[in-house]
Amino acid sequence: MVNKIIKYVLILATLALIIYQFSIGNIGNGIMFIFVLGIFVLSLFKHELILWAFVQLRRGKFDKAEKTLAKIKHPEQLTKSQHAYYYYLTGLIYSQQQSISKSEKFFKRALSIGLRMKTDQAMAKLNLAGIAVMKRKKREATNLLAEVKKLDKNKMLNDQVKMIKEQMKRI
Repeated sequence: MVNKIIKYVLILATLALIIYQFSIGNIGNGIMFIFVLGIFVLSLFKHELILWAFVQLRRGKFDKAEKTLAKIKHPEQLTKSQHAYYYYLTGLIYSQQQSISKSEKFFKRALSIGLRMKTDQAMAKLNLAGIAVMKRKKREATNLLAEVKKLDKNKMLNDQVKMIKEQMKRI
């Protein structure tokens, strides 16, 4: 994890370099460094290791995603949104490893901190509903599924909701 102070120093140095390049007449270099500055500014808001863990999860490489997230030593120092997504990704990894109690803890923590996207909130609650079904907590699962339906505007999770409802009938 690149320290925030280092990121701020890089931003200021790049900004100074941009001003210098424009002042001596190197317009092309100045424009190029504006793009570099944009990358540094974006890195303040999007943590590179969390983005890399998302990529690894999409590829189905859960062990690599877990190792990537393990490199983040102090998740509480992340911004609120990054902190929530750290716990969300950790919950997804543990749910794939069949560690139900750990994944439940991380999904609840991610929801309490606040996931930005409604689809991510719906996915976390869907996973919590599945965990509630496994623990034979039918009322909790029903409430969570109702919240998932409210959050899932594009109806992307309908199949999973139906599967969990089928499992609930067996309880």
